[in-house]
Amino acid sequence: MIERLVPEGVVAVDAFEDVAEPGDLHPEEAALIARAVDTRRREFTTARWCARRALAGLGAPAAPLLPGPHGAPAWPEGVLGSITHCTGFRAAVAARSSAVAALGIDAEPNGPVRDGVLGTIALPGERRHLRELARAEPEVRWDRLLFSAKEAVYKTWYPWTGRRLGFEDAALTFTVETGAGDGGGRLGGGFTARILFPAPRPAASPDRLEGRWLAERGLLLTAIAVPG
Repeated sequence: MIERLVPEGVVAVDAFEDVAEPGDLHPEEAALIARAVDTRRREFTTARWCARRALAGLGAPAAPLLPGPHGAPAWPEGVLGSITHCTGFRAAVAARSSAVAALGIDAEPNGPVRDGVLGTIALPGERRHLRELARAEPEVRWDRLLFSAKEAVYKTWYPWTGRRLGFEDAALTFTVETGAGDGGGRLGGGFTARILFPAPRPAASPDRLEGRWLAERGLLLTAIAVPG
């Protein structure tokens, strides 16, 4: 499902149930979850299984994906990637750095965020925008979609620039594509993230990012791929 949100040249792999066992991890990866509860171990393991398959799809060698500063996985040289998991879904994408400059994905359940969370993640203009969207497409939990899209923005921006973003550092707007809903519970479209974070930025980095979103099977998926 995640493959519908990324361009050609990006390999995407997802799973709707756990398909790997903790013993399938590289020893260095297994050490990261040695004390984790079973649910965490299984989602981590299947997400890494998706990542290994994405790397294989690129013809890249298998390698342990270990967290760098602030938890972002370190991918093999010459490869960019992103991993996500939530209840009932795990996914990874990977691409050659010659094909894309930056890449990020996120997945969330299509349910409301906890009380009080929207006020911490949404700018005033975003809250007005979400109310308008909710009147037109009430089956999408727009507060959760905003959270997911901002997570995708962060996952794209930080490995690219080395600079962290807060929720207040990007202003998002969403579009719904005509015909994206097919009567089967599917909606999708695009989003734009205007970066409010001050300079310095990488010379090639724009002041906005363009992404895609999808609501289907009780999930909200978001993805950003910046052309190389």
